[in-house]
Amino acid sequence: MAAKRGVAAFLVICFGASWAYVFTVRFACGLSLENPLVQLPFGFMPAIAATVVRRWVTKEGFADAGLRLRIRSAWPYYVAAWLGPLALTAATMGLAAALGLWTPDLSPLRDFAGGMPAWVFVLLLMAVLPLLTPIYGGEEFGWTSYLRPRLSPGRSTKATVVTGLIWASWHYPLAFAGYIEFPGVIIGLLAWTVSFQFQEALLVWLYVRSKSVWVVSLAHAGNNMVLSLVSGVLLSEGAGLDVTPVTLLMTAPMAVVCAVLALRGRTLRRRALRGRLRPRDGGMHERASVAPDAPVHLQR
Repeated sequence: MAAKRGVAAFLVICFGASWAYVFTVRFACGLSLENPLVQLPFGFMPAIAATVVRRWVTKEGFADAGLRLRIRSAWPYYVAAWLGPLALTAATMGLAAALGLWTPDLSPLRDFAGGMPAWVFVLLLMAVLPLLTPIYGGEEFGWTSYLRPRLSPGRSTKATVVTGLIWASWHYPLAFAGYIEFPGVIIGLLAWTVSFQFQEALLVWLYVRSKSVWVVSLAHAGNNMVLSLVSGVLLSEGAGLDVTPVTLLMTAPMAVVCAVLALRGRTLRRRALRGRLRPRDGGMHERASVAPDAPVHLQR
């Protein structure tokens, strides 16, 4: 009961405050949400909501919040979170070129960076990602650290899907407040939602493996500042594509990675199950069992 009360309070605070802020600053104050400083309160609202709920609503504290860095045990996942978005960017551009949607040309990126060579600009983005990690922790402390573990306990795939849907819908007002403009809003929001689903699946995989919200926040920073920014500049400004096909092109490599992780997890579970069924102690078999809360699909 306490968990349900906490989730309800989190959603009310997060959505109510975030959406009120977006429409107030855009339409009452006339500020642009393309301004990173204007975006900050919106981005930190999930963390604020989770903090309020943990401290005053459920009073459960922060022991399970994943706030430890865990650099010694989680360093491979930090590396994956840091380099993964760059690899996804390369895959996105390769797919666009293969489909004939983009002729390899980095000059739009150079122009965007004020004449800076494209490769230098990308390296600069990669260098600042760790510095931006606490900012993107404003979302991940709410969505991946707090909300997801409390949705459908014991059914991790369902919890991940529901979290992805909630996370995507939380962003919807941005499509009506000048932050992102879809040629067809309905189709655009559907594509955006699919993209958020695969992003959340990858972020959850990193979180479960690393047990640190900072790994996830680093990956989130990379998704926004490398994958979305670089692909968006090259495909929208360079190739003239609308934001919806750009979104789908960026989503395709993420979907492939999710499929690979899911297949690998299934293989590992089958091997573990076979190991439990091997004859032991003179022909006696150990009874195989799967715990009801065992992570499935992308969790292993």
